[in-house]
Amino acid sequence: MPADRPGDGRDAPAERTATDPYLRVTDLRVRFDTADGVVRAVDGVSFAVERGRTLGIVGESGSGKSVTSLAVLGLHDPRRATVSGEITLGGRQIVGLPEETVRRLRGRDMAMVFQDPLSALHPYYTVGRQVAEAYRVHHSGAGRREAHARAVDMLGRVGIPQPGRRFDQYPHEFSGGMRQRVMIAMALVNDPELLIADEPTTALDVTVQAQILDLLADLQAEFGSAIVLITHDLGVVSQVADEVLVMYGGRVVEHGTVTEVLRSPGHPYTWGLLGSVPSLRGDAGAELTPIAGNPPSLIDLPAGCAFHPRCRWAERTEGRSRTVVPELVPVGGGSAHRVACHLPAAERSRIRADEVGVAR
Repeated sequence: MPADRPGDGRDAPAERTATDPYLRVTDLRVRFDTADGVVRAVDGVSFAVERGRTLGIVGESGSGKSVTSLAVLGLHDPRRATVSGEITLGGRQIVGLPEETVRRLRGRDMAMVFQDPLSALHPYYTVGRQVAEAYRVHHSGAGRREAHARAVDMLGRVGIPQPGRRFDQYPHEFSGGMRQRVMIAMALVNDPELLIADEPTTALDVTVQAQILDLLADLQAEFGSAIVLITHDLGVVSQVADEVLVMYGGRVVEHGTVTEVLRSPGHPYTWGLLGSVPSLRGDAGAELTPIAGNPPSLIDLPAGCAFHPRCRWAERTEGRSRTVVPELVPVGGGSAHRVACHLPAAERSRIRADEVGVAR
């Protein structure tokens, strides 16, 4: 997808080079004031995504994945949430911009595919009308005929059969997989350069999941969009992501290429995530190993490493896990793979090979 599109009404981005990531998030923090205290939902998260690349963000529920994506889209209510840090979209800093300015960017420069299409789609309007309206919002000069043609084209491109006829059908007349395709069509109708997909395959059967993932990959190849994929499913990440960001307690605990993180995971939490899912290479009768304990409260995070109450090896850090927040540092060897853990890299490698057995 070209960086500049004359005539589409987009605001001119700041000057940047061809190698600059389209999305860059730096030290993002999102906090919510509640009656019980301050919820530190996202605490110092940083990452970048280039055009044509996919970043998978994984973690348990409550780890801060969706809160991060909503912050990028500017969807947090400023009366309830405090967002700080930097979010640069196409070279333009968007944190602190007026709501109307960010609203113009949503759907046009960045878009989102939500987890539950039945809730995201309006039940009283046909799917075609909703896709067409998403187009007309950002193309004030477009008439109904043009918007109709664009919507039918997009419905066809996402694999909906007979798009001209199904344009006039309602969300309840579509299967779960087809509704998700409609959501993707709505997200891509304005050719956004950033697509955020929040659990796009949840509640879909395995065959439909594969179809949706293949569709996202095909559309990314066509449009050149940067994609942020929010998921708890490491299997999904292994299929489509280029990089993986592992979150726990609102912080990043591991970040690297999909090969580095899945084949040589460096954080005990990542080991737990990998150990709790079945492997085609392992014993078919072997029991899965769940992560002991529960995710922490974001109102009262444990001191030090937030994962230490659930970590089997926390006592091997000479008390630092209980008192010092670990920094995200390179694993070594010139790799971009980074891990936030007090255990020395050599010790983690030994534990992974001898005690955990998740090296792949």
